[in-house]
Amino acid sequence: MKKLLLATTNAHKAHELASLLGDVPFVLTTPQEEGLSLEVEETGTTFEENAALKALAFAKASGLLSLADDSGIEIAALGGAPGIYSSRYAGPDVTDEGRVQFLLDKIKDVPDGKRQGRFRCVVAIAGPEGDVSFFQGTVEGVITFEPTGENGFGYDPIFFLPDRGCTTAQLAPEEKNRISHRGQAARAASKALRQMATEATS
Repeated sequence: MKKLLLATTNAHKAHELASLLGDVPFVLTTPQEEGLSLEVEETGTTFEENAALKALAFAKASGLLSLADDSGIEIAALGGAPGIYSSRYAGPDVTDEGRVQFLLDKIKDVPDGKRQGRFRCVVAIAGPEGDVSFFQGTVEGVITFEPTGENGFGYDPIFFLPDRGCTTAQLAPEEKNRISHRGQAARAASKALRQMATEATS
């Protein structure tokens, strides 16, 4: 069975992607398992560009089919920010808690009814030859005034889902994966990966 490299050095993200892609006909591997030490600068201006940069860099370095994602939170009151800068919005080397607090401070004067936001994710699958395919997902929500919940990571504790009556950090991991932006994008990618495997053996 061929390998699929999860092109991320983020352990949380690698674990989440592995759980989402568990049924694909590939052996899932990580840069660490492949002995790869690669830092890809996210110089793109869109989620698509950044996901492609990472997937292509790892695919060329490893010689393996590689999957990367770029995701973030978009806040209506901030004109769509932080968007692609979500992980570094508060500056370098800031904890998840610090990023959450920085964002809350930015919109502390935004009232109920105007705190809409969305999570967006774009997954890119790239081969060593340079071919890239894209898959995406979004989930709409509301930004809370304070963090709630212990599950998930990143901005999950302040992303409230009106139809669930809780934040994404209050969801069980299986439920979050079922509805999340990354879950949607990964399921679309899984379908394409299964098709690739079928075509390769036919």
